[in-house]
Amino acid sequence: MCGEIGDRPLPKSDEAPTPLTPADFQKAADVSRETLDRLQAYEALLRKWNPRINLVSRRSLDDLWRRHMLDSIQLRDFDQNHGNEVMSGLWLDLGSGAGFPGLVLAVAGVPNMHLVESDSRKCAFLREAARITHTEVTVHNERIETLPPLAARTVSARALAPLPRLLPLAYPHLISGGQILLLKGQDVDVELTEATKYWKMHRRRIPSVTDGSGSVLQLTEISRV
Repeated sequence: MCGEIGDRPLPKSDEAPTPLTPADFQKAADVSRETLDRLQAYEALLRKWNPRINLVSRRSLDDLWRRHMLDSIQLRDFDQNHGNEVMSGLWLDLGSGAGFPGLVLAVAGVPNMHLVESDSRKCAFLREAARITHTEVTVHNERIETLPPLAARTVSARALAPLPRLLPLAYPHLISGGQILLLKGQDVDVELTEATKYWKMHRRRIPSVTDGSGSVLQLTEISRV
């Protein structure tokens, strides 16, 4: 379980950690061999397509299993459909890009995943990655601003926009009792201060398992001021 990853010592933010191997990832994320095989197929496709459409920075590929795979899968344990609790609604991943975190989570078993991406080339990549990994996802080739409201139990985003800009985009898609999950960096306190001028919310910050200066930001009970 990803909750157990948080018990491992994290490198200081100014230290470069040793790149994570697929075997390291499998142990840390507690995924099956089948899931790892599918993620490795995804990795191979990403490396093949990346020079053409710049899915992720070339530097981040040196530690892809930590920077992208593990960073994404840590959200799995926040799914309301994880374990014994079941909640209706879909999972909506905004600005999916190369599929982080949404496609990784879908490969790992998070159900009813919808990926939103405005770049048609990246949408083509997402559909091909879903095909070769035998993963059911819905890809929306559309700008977030024009997407009709969807009934989402969870809305997620990674490196998409500051919180004050992101909340108006995510909020219309949430069902009652839904949550927003964001992978955030060191400026999260500044973003929260600004956002709370216009929004009420219950917020929970959990240290990232991959970045000593980052966090998972869980927002619930959201309403406009």
